Amino acid sequence: MAPAMELGGSLPFPKAHQLAASSKEVGGSLPVPDVQQPAVSSEEVGDSVPVPDVEEASSPLEVGGSLPVPNVQELAAVSEDVSARYIRPERELEQVAEGEFGQIPVIDMSKLVGGDDDESARLHSACKEWGFFQVINHGVAEEVITKMTENIQEFFSLPLEEKMEYAQLPTGMEGYGQAFVFSEKQTLDWGDMLFINATPINERRMRFWPTNPSSFRETLDKYAAEVEKAARSLMVSMAKNLGVEPAKLLSLFDDGVQSLRMNYYPPCEQASKVTGIAPHADGTGLTLLTRLNQAQGLQVMKEGKWVPIDPLPGAFIVNIGDMLEIITNGEYKSIEHRALVNDKNERLSIASFHDPSMSAMIEPLSDLFIKDEKKQTPNYKSISHRDYKKISRQMKLDGKDRGFITHMKIQA
Repeated sequence: MAPAMELGGSLPFPKAHQLAASSKEVGGSLPVPDVQQPAVSSEEVGDSVPVPDVEEASSPLEVGGSLPVPNVQELAAVSEDVSARYIRPERELEQVAEGEFGQIPVIDMSKLVGGDDDESARLHSACKEWGFFQVINHGVAEEVITKMTENIQEFFSLPLEEKMEYAQLPTGMEGYGQAFVFSEKQTLDWGDMLFINATPINERRMRFWPTNPSSFRETLDKYAAEVEKAARSLMVSMAKNLGVEPAKLLSLFDDGVQSLRMNYYPPCEQASKVTGIAPHADGTGLTLLTRLNQAQGLQVMKEGKWVPIDPLPGAFIVNIGDMLEIITNGEYKSIEHRALVNDKNERLSIASFHDPSMSAMIEPLSDLFIKDEKKQTPNYKSISHRDYKKISRQMKLDGKDRGFITHMKIQA
C-alpha cells in the first residue's frame, strides 16, 4: 500500500472509530482496520486509516458497502409504530428559521447561457454565500422529467420481492437499499433508495437497472444525459466567475462519474422525530435534485438554523459538493442539508451527482493561484478520486463538520 504522502501531502485520514467498526461491517471489499486490530502497525500509519489499494475492488465505482437494514416502505405499510433506531432526540433541540433568511437564490439558466452579467453575478453569489440554489429554464424538457417521475413512482410501487431483485451487494452502494449504515447501533434514516451509476457508460452495471416498468432503462438513460448537459453548462458559468478557463474545469469532469439516487420516504406518524436523510454535505462535485411530488422536506443549514426550501415547479435544486469546494479552493462551499419526511404523504426525489473522472486528482485548481498572486497557498490537500471515494463512502452521514472534507483542509 502506498504511503499517505504519495497522495500529494501528509493527509491525516479519519481515525478508525469514525468509520465502520470492522471490515465485515463495511461489506468485505475494503480492508478497513478493526478498532482493536489495526491492519498495519501504529509505527507505520500512526492512528490514521490506511488507504486501500486501488486494485482491491473489481470496479473503481464498487465502494460504499452498507449493513443491511429493514425496508422502511414495508415497515410503514404494516405498522404505525416507529422503532427506536429511527428516533433522533436531537430534533427536539433544533432551530428552524422563521423566514429571516428568505429562500435560496433562483438562477435563470437561459440568462446565463445568453451572457447576462447580472445573472452570472447572482450565480457567483449563490455559490459563495449559500452553496444551494434553484435553477429554472434549465433546458431539460418537462416530458423527460415527467416520464422519469412516473417510472420512479412505478418502481417503488412494486412488491418488495420484485424490488429486491435489484438489491445492493455487500461491497457497494449501487442498487436498491440504504446507504452509509456501518453499525448495529447507528440511528437509521426513514427512507429507501435506488442508487445507479450512469457514467462512465462502460462501467454501467445493468443488473441494478430495473426492467419494470419496461421503459425505466431508456427513461433513466435519457434523463441522465439531459441533466449532465445542464450540469456542465452550470460549470461553464462557474468557471468564468472564478476567472478560470471553462475547459480547465470541464476537463476534470470528462469521462466523469454521474450517479443517480432515487429516494422514497414513506409517511411517518412520528415525522417530527425522524429524518429521511441525516444532516450531511454531499461528498460529490455538483448535485442537481428534482422533487418528484408535492411533499416538501429539504432543508439547508444557515447560521445555525434549518431553512426549509420551497421548490419551484420544474426547477432543479442545485448544490455545491465537497469535491467542488476543494477544486475551487474554498471559494465555493458545500453546505449541510437534510431531508425530512411527512406524517401523511410519501416523498419522492431524484438526485443526480456529478463527479470528476476516477483518474482525476481532487485538489485546488492551479489556475486559481495564477489569476491571483495573493492566493499562492492551497487550502486543501490533494488526493486521488479513487482514494477519496473509498474513504468518504465509509463515513456515516453526520453533518459537514464531521465529514471527510474536514480531514482535507490544511490547517493554518
